[in-house]
Amino acid sequence: MDIEYLPSFEMAWGTLGTIRPFLNFHAKRDALNIQAALEQKDVLTLINILTNRSNAQRQIIAQTFKTITEKELSSGLKKALSGELENLLLALLMTPLQFEAYRLRQSMEGIGTDEEGLLEILCTRSPKVLANITATYKEQYNKDLETDLKGETSGDFAKLVLALLKKKKVVGLVQRDTEALSEAINQAKADPGPWITILTTRDSEHLNKVFVNLESEKQETVDEAIEKAFSGDVRLGLKTLGKTLELRCVQSPNLYLAQRLETMKAAIVQGVMVSHSEKDLLCVRVAYLRQTGTSLYTALQGAFPSPGWPFGKFWAELEYTHFSRHHYTTVCTHPPDVMHI
Repeated sequence: MDIEYLPSFEMAWGTLGTIRPFLNFHAKRDALNIQAALEQKDVLTLINILTNRSNAQRQIIAQTFKTITEKELSSGLKKALSGELENLLLALLMTPLQFEAYRLRQSMEGIGTDEEGLLEILCTRSPKVLANITATYKEQYNKDLETDLKGETSGDFAKLVLALLKKKKVVGLVQRDTEALSEAINQAKADPGPWITILTTRDSEHLNKVFVNLESEKQETVDEAIEKAFSGDVRLGLKTLGKTLELRCVQSPNLYLAQRLETMKAAIVQGVMVSHSEKDLLCVRVAYLRQTGTSLYTALQGAFPSPGWPFGKFWAELEYTHFSRHHYTTVCTHPPDVMHI
């Protein structure tokens, strides 16, 4: 193991991700093997190395590759590969914060805005992580994330997006919050303001109590109440936020991500799996199996079957782990608080 790697060795252990630090890690050996694979366009070797190293290890490999070849590894991948596989391997070379900043940027580029892409990140990241993503976004693109979000969204949806970006926990009273949410949807034209404020500033334990009261009063689920009262992007945003708050009366964030993966769209699969591969992808895997009756491993191989081109193998490698199925099923059924980030 490279001596300079030791400080980052434990980064991915203790998580519910599918990727763990490679125990017999040697950056120079990996860099030389990657150099040879790029020259021969040996895609399988590239996949086997990059999907079996943690992000911290991949950063060291990239640095070592540059020292040996005086070239950026990302440039080598761009020259040797193309299409989705190129995008995927380049994504693995980014740090987690760089990748999240990149995903937000991609959601706002081109014709139209990918609202669901924005919501996935903004709803599932903690205030601290979002602050770090904002700083990384500025560093990478020399642009202000809040300003860009304002320019790409409008109306109540813009208010929700900005509230998510700057979300912070504020103590509230259960009865008062229940009344505020109820009054907001009892009006002739529902007011999303109280819903945006309360859902982005209260903790999950508090919201569970509020939603139980609200459902008892309305005799319908919170999801049904939102569906009836609101429309357009703000409805999408509030429903997505409800799904990602770890609320007992709605659903788990893992199920939400599993439903995202069900689309089997390459960009969505890339985003979820790369982002969560070292954090909680094992729990998303459990949720996917319960939701669909099919393992995520099998679904990925079926969705990307291209013979002679190992796109499906890439996803299978990223998703696969030797972690005990019994162990991660048990843990994901009762996830520890450390996962709520």
